[in-house]
Amino acid sequence: GCPLRCQWCHSPEGQRFENFILRSPNGCTHCGNCQHYAKHNSDGIVYTEQSINNCPNNLLRYCAVEYTPQDLYNKLEKNFDILRNSGGGITFSGGEPTANPQFLLDTLRLLEGNINRAVQTSGACSSDVFSEVLKNCDFVLFDIKLVDEELHKKYTGASNRNILENFKLLTASNKDFVIRTPLIPHVTDTQENIEGIAKLLSSHDIDYIELMPYNKLSGAKYALVNEEYKPSFDTTLPVEFRADIFSRFGINTRIL
Repeated sequence: GCPLRCQWCHSPEGQRFENFILRSPNGCTHCGNCQHYAKHNSDGIVYTEQSINNCPNNLLRYCAVEYTPQDLYNKLEKNFDILRNSGGGITFSGGEPTANPQFLLDTLRLLEGNINRAVQTSGACSSDVFSEVLKNCDFVLFDIKLVDEELHKKYTGASNRNILENFKLLTASNKDFVIRTPLIPHVTDTQENIEGIAKLLSSHDIDYIELMPYNKLSGAKYALVNEEYKPSFDTTLPVEFRADIFSRFGINTRIL
């Protein structure tokens, strides 16, 4: 699950907190089996396991696999040697991994001392949770999308106050981290927002940021969750990278 509703989200199945069934429209012969075995209520059609089992083209599946922390550790352990030899580790992402704090923390603690542990986060969680995550991971990938609170509410559905508070906790910690910003046309790539982010990083002596260009295929998954992709920004506009603004503040950039 995730507490944010970013208009450019390319993982809508990761926004919800429950495990539910996805249905791909590609290859559907409209035989009606999935709907015949579905439940029908005020929210519309809810597919069931029988819907999955009776689709002749295997177009239905659960959006997630459920694990206990120990089950997940046992699965990950099989790859430790490969990951160590490549200089890699385990990254917890989402959705928002801190939205399930007990599962995240329990699994991080099981991994301690065995493999490098990274958490990729929007920072949208309580400071208490974030402080515990910092104690139990080795590296943090931290998103800063918008510095203006009202714009953050408009485009992500939530305030950024707790995110900026957690950013301060991160910079005050001794944890290795990198800041990332998704570049969304005329939303996060504006001169005002980029200058605001650059000033924020510079005030904490941060001299490096990673920039992630808008993924124009972001809307591809929405049909799977029976939703329409309707962002309020123009998805056809080119992204402005504005590396010169970061350079003025002594910040190096990397485009991912």
